[in-house]
Amino acid sequence: MINAVGRDIPEEILEMTGKEVFHGNNYFDGYVFQKASPSTKCVINSNGSKVIESIHEALVKCEIRDGMTLGFHHHFRDGDYIVNMVMKEVHEMGIKDITICASSLGKAHDPLVKYIEDGTITNTQSSGVRGKIGEAISNGKLKGLAIMRSHGGRVRAIETGEVHLDISFIGAPTCDDYGNCRGIGGKSNCGVLSYSMVDGDYADKVVAITDCLVPFPNFPAHISMTKVDYVVVVDEIGDPEKIATGAAKPTKDMRKLMMADYCTQFVVNTPYFKNGFSYQTGVGGASIASTISLAKIMKERGIRMRFGIGGLTKPMCDLLINDQVDALLDTQDFDLAAVESVKDLRHFRISAGQYASPFNKGAVVNKLDFVILATLEVDVHFNCNVVVGSDGMITGAQGGHPDTAAGAKCTIVITPLLQGRTPAVCSEVTTVTTPGESVDVVITDYGIAINPRRQDLIACMKEKEVALPFKTIEELRDMAYSIAGKPQKVEFGERIVGIIESRDGTIMDVVRQIKPFEFSEK
Repeated sequence: MINAVGRDIPEEILEMTGKEVFHGNNYFDGYVFQKASPSTKCVINSNGSKVIESIHEALVKCEIRDGMTLGFHHHFRDGDYIVNMVMKEVHEMGIKDITICASSLGKAHDPLVKYIEDGTITNTQSSGVRGKIGEAISNGKLKGLAIMRSHGGRVRAIETGEVHLDISFIGAPTCDDYGNCRGIGGKSNCGVLSYSMVDGDYADKVVAITDCLVPFPNFPAHISMTKVDYVVVVDEIGDPEKIATGAAKPTKDMRKLMMADYCTQFVVNTPYFKNGFSYQTGVGGASIASTISLAKIMKERGIRMRFGIGGLTKPMCDLLINDQVDALLDTQDFDLAAVESVKDLRHFRISAGQYASPFNKGAVVNKLDFVILATLEVDVHFNCNVVVGSDGMITGAQGGHPDTAAGAKCTIVITPLLQGRTPAVCSEVTTVTTPGESVDVVITDYGIAINPRRQDLIACMKEKEVALPFKTIEELRDMAYSIAGKPQKVEFGERIVGIIESRDGTIMDVVRQIKPFEFSEK
């Protein structure tokens, strides 16, 4: 069945998952549903401590069995130890057919591949996967399906009961003996625990794993003791130095700096750039640079930001230090400066549901004026792909990309015209993760394209005679093809290994197994 972005979703996938095809961003507006609920074991006769000896004991007490769904969060990013520790124990206990429902999976979790291959893990659900897990799924090693959801989409799936979390594990930089968890105050700080808040609310059993047990009460708690069943103390839960990935560092690349300047000049010439505007940026080099250059213009013009949101980096937190923003609303910290900033009273932690869920009474993304995002590919329909590489390999994550793009008044996507020798602007993206109806502007190093849907922005730029290299998206595509040539379509096999969910749970696209490279004999 053809969906709203022109993708053909096989009937067997619709029957297998019970889902609909994507019908457009606002298809479920006004939808009414009954929230799911977890089972809860009451604690009345207590010895005053929930601390137990080991992860093994926690799994036994939680009655781990084949076929369960386990929840994890990824605030430690490439420094995470929790998932691997838990799954090593699950594997050694001989448990099979596990579904991992994580907010994201990355290179830190490469050791899970052997558990995919032997059937310990048969399904994954996350915003995406990087590293060897992505390769394994793309090559058909996962026996079930990889479901890739946005951050808001994960909350939606759990709250509606589409996903039932049997046991969730929360890596807590500090925790007391009764289960009050905080993302700061220990040796492995990650700042906030926003993605695990929904796990605390909806999982049947919740296990806090910490490497820093502190005296009760560990307040103000990021995850309350009322949500936690057991506490396990280990030597290390993560490497905080690896929270700051390479993508989260400022750039010195002249091409990226040029795109950042284009972005800033576009933003300041829109009607949304005024006192009290709201803003989110991604963690790509150009996006970070655009925040730095925007701060200078804000200071020159005396314009103040009301709030910044999302995964935060040092340049966003510098706005708080320099008193250029009233508040930061935080779901994830991408560097240690952002982790440190959590201590500021104007730096607020919010849940992933508050941030981005489409199935509540209004998420923060709906109040965004600007969001600055990156992409692997964008096509002439303004559809974006942030999950599957142009070679067909699963290599990225949706994160909050579709959520913020749908909510913001002005969604700007920054990408170089070429990713290496591969056109990033193309006729048709490999896989659609964010629909073109959500994307307003595409900024490249060769020019800027405004979505024809946004005639108001086109008129605004003409009226102000903004001196930027405006082009149509087709012209940018043609320039990319003239430089690098028209790319050949990736050859996929028949088997569907994953699905890209829209944030509302409908199917945006499917991911097929890649065909192995065949050497020809001369």
